[in-house]
Amino acid sequence: MLHVTSTPIANDPIIEQDLPDYSGEVLQVVSFDIGTEEYAVDILAVQEIIRMVEITKVPKAPYYVEGVINLRGKVIPIIDLRLRFGLPPAERTKETRIVVVDVSDIILGLIVDSVTEVIRIPSSLIEPPPNGKQGGAEFHKGIGRINGRLLILLDLDRLLGRDSLF
Repeated sequence: MLHVTSTPIANDPIIEQDLPDYSGEVLQVVSFDIGTEEYAVDILAVQEIIRMVEITKVPKAPYYVEGVINLRGKVIPIIDLRLRFGLPPAERTKETRIVVVDVSDIILGLIVDSVTEVIRIPSSLIEPPPNGKQGGAEFHKGIGRINGRLLILLDLDRLLGRDSLF
């Protein structure tokens, strides 16, 4: 179950978008922006979405690990997805969020520029991932085509799995 712990504000569109009925499987995802691209992760992996909080730096952590936070008594590592994808860092804004995910029983926070919405994508609208490793392409599960938009579906196991992170 997805918990949104931030106070709703006018520009905080965490909504579920309904699409026409399609036969077959449907993947429900949380979409978010990093730079000019829109990414998505399976909603079943998302525990909650929180506003930015103070992050405690951890010595000798990998370059993409921002540090850790205390979330209701649990210490959670925080990963800057921009840095993980090899993109330049960006200034944090009021739209910046931490998406808390569970990957292989590891709880992590992902810093994203903004969270867009919850979307249901029919499997017929998902294409295989592109080849290559530019901009984190090795972490893609596929590309969803929704209402003229392209959503890059992330494979959290490859992106954040135990072997790939530490």
